[in-house]
Amino acid sequence: MNTLAILLLPMCGTILGASSVLFARREVSARVQNSLLGFAAGVMVAASVWSLIIPAIDMSESMGKLSWIPAAVGIILGMLFLLALDSLVPHMHPTTDNPEGMRSSLGKRQMLMLAVTLHNIPEGMAVGAVIAGAMSNQMGISAAAALALAVGMAIQNLPEGAIISLPLRADGASRRKAFSYGALSGIVEPVSAVVMILLFEHISPLLPYLLTFSAGAMLYVVVEELIPETQQGHHSDIGTVAFAIGFVIMMILDVALG
Repeated sequence: MNTLAILLLPMCGTILGASSVLFARREVSARVQNSLLGFAAGVMVAASVWSLIIPAIDMSESMGKLSWIPAAVGIILGMLFLLALDSLVPHMHPTTDNPEGMRSSLGKRQMLMLAVTLHNIPEGMAVGAVIAGAMSNQMGISAAAALALAVGMAIQNLPEGAIISLPLRADGASRRKAFSYGALSGIVEPVSAVVMILLFEHISPLLPYLLTFSAGAMLYVVVEELIPETQQGHHSDIGTVAFAIGFVIMMILDVALG
């Protein structure tokens, strides 16, 4: 599979997930929403560990007992980056009517789309960083590892695409408009992946930092938004089970294909 196909895989997952609104009912039950969010969180945590943090530590073996430094620095910077975006970009999550970020005149539909877009930025960054490592042929990252991560992100984006389009439909949007918003939220993934690849061309020795920066950004999304949202209402156990399923699937993908 060529690089372009790997780049586009996660976005295709978002589009396919968003297409569920074309035949699904208007209302999204709390049980379904918690399971979708939990599954997405599990995939993101497993991808952060197996696809990003562990390879970054392996790349830093020459630092001896200090090989943990790039991973620690990258994770913290990635979390701070998402914290800044979360504080600045106006957005709203499907489980609440309270907007976050800077005050704006954007409508609910636009802010719901921006919420998922924020999730997709670190996912695209992660795929781009791994592709860059595979393209270099010097970092111990294989094309199969890049494919495994892209497939995992595509699977994870199936529920995320549905999470944005189905609430929009329930809010009164037409099926076509709800699908369009959900699909558009995935465009940021190949864009952020390309940015990471271009950055790598100039700062290739910093790949361990780029990998763990992406991991930190994804972990921020999981801890700040996805997991808390799965624990709302009376179906938190469903979210926990879905988290475990997503985690195991992504772990298997990375070990089997990477």
